[in-house]
Amino acid sequence: MESAPAIRIFIVDDQSMIRAGFRSILSRESQLAVVGDTGDPRSAVDDIAEKKPDVVLLDISMPGLSGIDALPLIRKAHPKVKVVMLTHHEGESFVEQALRAGADGYLSKDSDPSELVLAVNAVHQGRMYLSPRVAGTVLQRHRAGPMDGGSTPLLKGKLEGLTPREREVFQLLALGKSNKEIARTLEITLGTTKKHRENLQRKLDCHSVAEMALLAIREGLMSP
Repeated sequence: MESAPAIRIFIVDDQSMIRAGFRSILSRESQLAVVGDTGDPRSAVDDIAEKKPDVVLLDISMPGLSGIDALPLIRKAHPKVKVVMLTHHEGESFVEQALRAGADGYLSKDSDPSELVLAVNAVHQGRMYLSPRVAGTVLQRHRAGPMDGGSTPLLKGKLEGLTPREREVFQLLALGKSNKEIARTLEITLGTTKKHRENLQRKLDCHSVAEMALLAIREGLMSP
């Protein structure tokens, strides 16, 4: 009897050492095959459409375009792919957003390496996978019951109201980029960048780069 074909995996993470570590872990399993990786979430969309992986490991905290904002683009390019979100943090806001955006799994980078293999196999089989520490966060959140009279205790964080473009600008500001650098990176005008910055200061009630950086770290969008 012929063995089942290997599960094809594509890795998206801006840290090359992290990608190499994942490759090393996954290569030990005969039923898994890494077909590609990239540190650029934008180029990942085309790469994934070309490579046609079964599972994508997608980092949340990446400069310029977060994994949450990249997820719908990847889904559009390859609707059947399973996506496991990766993070160093378990901020409630991003767990909620990732799951509502259609992520099939959510894995802490602090998890045991064996969990990576478990997560890949689980989502490939059509099951949801949450690492225990993330599952605990979600369970506690929902056990708390509805917030402020609402019918469900979904995300109430400040970042929920941001548009994808505002989230990109927010990340770059939190990284200490100037308005000119942001405009050049995102290929928008300086005036548009300034307008996004004003909107962010109003929506997030953050009036300095330091405040934005602290908020990004607290919510799991950036590593400290």
